[in-house]
Amino acid sequence: MGYENKILNLLNNGYLTTKTVADNNIPRVYLSKMLKENKIERVCRGVYAKKDVLIDDFVVLQSKSKNAIYSNTTALYLHGYSNRISVKYDITVNSGYNGSLQRDKNVKLFYTKKELINLGVIDYKLDNGNIIKIYDLERTICDIIKNKNKLDRELYNKAIRDYFYSKEKNDLKLYEYAKKMSIYNKVRKEFAILT
Repeated sequence: MGYENKILNLLNNGYLTTKTVADNNIPRVYLSKMLKENKIERVCRGVYAKKDVLIDDFVVLQSKSKNAIYSNTTALYLHGYSNRISVKYDITVNSGYNGSLQRDKNVKLFYTKKELINLGVIDYKLDNGNIIKIYDLERTICDIIKNKNKLDRELYNKAIRDYFYSKEKNDLKLYEYAKKMSIYNKVRKEFAILT
């Protein structure tokens, strides 16, 4: 199989990063060749897409870091706990992250310990069929409680209230996450107000 076919096979959801090309020992010159031949297009620095793929900001932003997880108000929106589309995408990365997402004006970054980055991560299927990584509902609720002072008060209160009265809630998982994140008392206090 030639390098161009390997590149086409590596396109994940129609996207590819230069890192993936390098990790598969494919010379980068083939990316340039495929660009010139209009087989792929450059979406942003280090990210390429199939020519016929509609550009999806969720996928593009997440492809910039393997540890980028949609969180906080963005995750609330995707879970249906907010009807407001955020101006910026809330993304959680591990502490010590140093990458292009820090310079992206459409991203609001949150940081977490490396050992907590994958706590509550799920695959989420967007309407267009693309799969992204977001935090599940319980981790999202823990995150917004942890970041309460950085969020819109009205949006925060509605999300907490809606979760408290939801049939989907999983108290056991919520408090398990809260313990691991060292915010157990904060979470308990938040929901004690509603009882």
